[in-house]
Order: sequence, then structure tokens, then C-alpha cells
Amino acid sequence: MAVITTARRRLAGSIVALGVAPLALTGLSAAPAAAHGSLSDPVSRVSACFAEGPENPRSAACKAAVAAGGTQALYDWNGVNIANAAGNHRSLIPDGKLCSAGNDKFKGLDLPRADWPSTPMEAGGHTFRFRATAPHKGSFELYLTKAGYDPTQPLKWSDLEEKPFATATDPTLENGSYVFDGTVPQASGRQLIYTVWQRSDSPEAFYACSDVVFGGGSAGGGTEEAPAPVASAPSDEEIDEGADKSSVEHNGHGDDDASTNAEVTEAAAPAGETGETDANAPEPNNAAASPASGAPAGDVLAETGGSSSTSYLAMGGAAALALGASALFVSVRRRASGGAHRA
Repeated sequence: MAVITTARRRLAGSIVALGVAPLALTGLSAAPAAAHGSLSDPVSRVSACFAEGPENPRSAACKAAVAAGGTQALYDWNGVNIANAAGNHRSLIPDGKLCSAGNDKFKGLDLPRADWPSTPMEAGGHTFRFRATAPHKGSFELYLTKAGYDPTQPLKWSDLEEKPFATATDPTLENGSYVFDGTVPQASGRQLIYTVWQRSDSPEAFYACSDVVFGGGSAGGGTEEAPAPVASAPSDEEIDEGADKSSVEHNGHGDDDASTNAEVTEAAAPAGETGETDANAPEPNNAAASPASGAPAGDVLAETGGSSSTSYLAMGGAAALALGASALFVSVRRRASGGAHRA
């Protein structure tokens, strides 16, 4: 009897130990792997149009954006990205497509017009806010358009100042938004702030165009014939209500959404590798070719999540452990039975 009791105790301990491991692996695979968001102060174009309502936006510019690209782009307001940017923004995004980051789904955001909903702006200190629906570590760079910027012409890289006027690395996350301070330079009239959020735990980067107006004038800029409203950021309630219609992938990249044909933008070949040249593209920067953490390009394991293959690894590990537990159970029972007979 003592042999049987000892064997049963060993069996129970082995099953418990092996049972915990698959559960731990399953828990690791449940965390989100993708980061998403957009600038909310000053409000980005896509955020302003989403706040107006994708199905029936109020402003002429947002209506035109829907006519050009459909409503899905607005429901996916937090997904203007390049999955494998790795710092090569200027060589990957063509002139005229900065606001969409070269993603055809968001092409309505690239429409050159002077009546986009805009945010009043003044030179001097400003607190910027970036709404992050899936936060991760990374750095922000904000660029202002140059004097003489013409909003009725397609936005080009040469329209932006060469250096960012505000930067932040791993800023504080407050109530779902990254918050950081910067000093806005002197400017006048209607301008645009271009935001780049480059993750440091992945090569993925996010982009935002925010229309701003310096020096007063009409409420949101624009012209007498086409006045522009003041932009409003989406509320938490509006974000929650629109979440079920979003096709933005939060559990890895590369999978198309069959119902919406939405696709995460992959990085194109840098200028020079396809035989074409880009006069505005800088020479490749080896330091920027990979994330700050040294993670390889592609679908990588993020700091607070996993790649799209993580769940498969976890499932495989759990299955292997379960088979091992079964084999151990049979083995221990056989030994226990043999010991009992001998006793």
C-alpha cells in the first residue's frame, strides 16, 4: 500500500506541474502584438473625420475622403501605418501620399484641399496628445510645413521642415494617450503638422497629418467659399462604438480582412533597390534599418505582445506537454500496479 500511495502522490505532482505550463503559455499568447493610434491634439485628419461619423460626415473634406476611399478608412482611424518602416519613412512613402503613408485604403486623406477640419495653433509651448489604442514604446517626431505651404497642392516631403520641431521618446501614457510637450515655431495661416511614431520594439511606424491654423482667421481655416470647421478628436464612447467595425489587426500583421479587404501596409523596397530613384529620398541609414532594440524586421515579438506565430507556438507547446503528461500517467500507473503486485 505504501508503494501505491507514493506513486499516486508523484503522479499528482507531475500532472499539476505539467498542467500549469500550457496555461502559462496560453496566457502569453493572448497579449496584443500591434500598436495603433493617431494624434488627437492637434487632431489628425483621420481622427477628425472619424469623430464626424464615417457614414455621414459633416464637413465637405471628410465627405470627399469617404467618396475617394470609403468609410472603412475612418473606422480604421488608428491604423495609418507601415509594418516594416524601420525608420525609412522618406524612402518608403512617395510624395503626395504622406497622409495615407502610401496605403491605398487611406487615399482620401491625401486629397489636397484648404478646408480640412483644423485646430487653432499658436507659436510657443504646447502639450501634444497621441491617442494610443495599443500602446508600445517608441519615439515621436513632429514636423511643421514650411512658410509658403499650399494646402491645395499634394503634400510633399519637401513641404516639411527638414528637422522635427518636437520629439519625445517613451512619453508618459495618461488615460490612453501619450502626452509630451514641445515648442511650436512661428508660423502664419494654414499649415500642417506631420507626426511619425516609430516603435522601438518593432519596425512598425504610424503616421498622422494634422491641419492647423495660425493667427486666427476663419474658425478652422479654409476660404470664404469653403470654410473649414474646427476639428474635434473622437471621444471614448465614439471609439468604443466604432471598434466593432474596425478591420485594424491587433494580433499580428500580414492577414487581410476578408470582409473589408483591409490590409496592413507593408514596407516597399527603398529607393534604388527597384531601379527607380527618388530625389527626395535620403541615403539608407543603417542605424535606422532596424528598431532601436535591435529586433529584426518582420513580424517580431513586441515587448507587450507576441508575433502572429506566438499563439501557434503556445498551442504546440501545450499539446506536447499534454502528450507528455499522458505518457507519464500511464508509466506511473504501470509502476504502481507492478509494485502493488509485488507487495
